[in-house]
Amino acid sequence: MFKYVLKTLWRHRTRTLLTVTGAAVAMFVFCFVGSVQEGLHRLTTGADADRSLIVFQESRFCPTSSRLPEDYARKIREVRGVREVMPIQVWTNNCRASLDIVVFNGADPKQIQKTRPITLTSGDWQQFMSQRDSAIVGRNVAQRRGLKTGDQFSIGEISVKVAGVFSSTVPSEENLIYTSLVFLQYTRGLDAAGLVTQHEVLLTEDADADRVAAEIDASLRAGSIATKTRPKGAFQASTLSDLVDLIGFAHWLGYACVGLVLSLVATTTVMSVQDRIREYAVLQTIGVRPLRAMRLVLAESTILCLTGGVAGTLLATGALAVGGFAIGAEGATIAFRPSYTLLVSGTGVSLLVGIVAGITPAIQAATVPIVNALRQA
Repeated sequence: MFKYVLKTLWRHRTRTLLTVTGAAVAMFVFCFVGSVQEGLHRLTTGADADRSLIVFQESRFCPTSSRLPEDYARKIREVRGVREVMPIQVWTNNCRASLDIVVFNGADPKQIQKTRPITLTSGDWQQFMSQRDSAIVGRNVAQRRGLKTGDQFSIGEISVKVAGVFSSTVPSEENLIYTSLVFLQYTRGLDAAGLVTQHEVLLTEDADADRVAAEIDASLRAGSIATKTRPKGAFQASTLSDLVDLIGFAHWLGYACVGLVLSLVATTTVMSVQDRIREYAVLQTIGVRPLRAMRLVLAESTILCLTGGVAGTLLATGALAVGGFAIGAEGATIAFRPSYTLLVSGTGVSLLVGIVAGITPAIQAATVPIVNALRQA
């Protein structure tokens, strides 16, 4: 009786369309909230979150306030368990939370190529390595700013030539712009000659991250500037602490969207059953069993919810894939990325909500008193 269910929905096409649209909008928001939470999880628990350390100036937050001697790298390399040290100069256009944050990371181009999981989709590594004022731009930044290889890009005191655009297996990397360390150190207005923002430390396979971090801070204690060394994931979580709280609150917004879909579809299905109460009595009279009547109503609510939910999920996935959205603060960024998990969860939630929303009206349709219903005008 699938055709019967479809004709029933089409009979009140305006109500059906409004319900599907409402479900689509709610699931669109649900998927966006889910992508933010996934982005934060990837940033703080990725493969390199525990196997690399960040050496930062103690009691400093915004990258512009951390100024460590570049030669600290020599002392850090002497610590047992350290495989590689990369001095990084960080510059950002905004230390506060922003949806259009631009972050420059200045480092040795050879170390960038060796340690970063990035692949140039256009451009040339040789140009990046040979020209001091050149830069490679993450795919998301290129999308938001309309940049391509060969363009000249300026923001604040910094002006670079785009030597390439890259993609990465780590979504947050695609929100960065890499330049040479020397270029950022000697950019007018930064006054960072011989200084860096942080040292990124890559560990050997058998190294204990906490022990190495403590030894690094102890070895640098006699230096001119005190340091605080933490695993990269913990450092980024601390940097984004305000956003973490906000994203935690947004988690409840996702639940509210699910509740909205449940209420909307349930209300529509109840109205549909009440409008056709005589019809269900006639169906039972001609031999349709109560269980089958329940399945008819459940099919209606499930189709409504799945149609709207899948449409909203697909729209959100498409927008996330094309938009290159990200939010960041203090030089750390959270990338909003579509994922297979997000697609499956959006579809699964839509299916579950459709079934739950139809239970009460389905019971009403299955237990309708036949005689009383047939007497209704």
